[in-house]
Amino acid sequence: MTEKDFRRIVLALAGAVEGAHMGHPDFRAHGRIFATLRHEPTTFGVVMLTPEQQQRFVKLSRAFTPEAGAWGRGGCTRVSFDAVDEDTLGEAVTLAWQNAAEKSAAKNTAKKSKRAVRR
Repeated sequence: MTEKDFRRIVLALAGAVEGAHMGHPDFRAHGRIFATLRHEPTTFGVVMLTPEQQQRFVKLSRAFTPEAGAWGRGGCTRVSFDAVDEDTLGEAVTLAWQNAAEKSAAKNTAKKSKRAVRR
């Protein structure tokens, strides 16, 4: 797996676009970041999973490790390209994309509820 493969898999998801955040490429859908690329000193990916999803992938494959600190405890999961296969990466990226969709929908529902209360 390479950086190019990661980009191809991530950008194949509906509405996914590449941008940049804090000096590295990020991938957004539904107005939220769901994956990033990092270069420290080797290239690896990060997917935004739930803590429960993260635990499952960490147990499944040595390719997945939690990011450090609060980010990792929140579900941000590092993906080692040299240890992951395309199907497993595709599953993790799809879950991260779905998580972004759910968070965006929940945020929009909350905004609508606040507007209704103000009227």
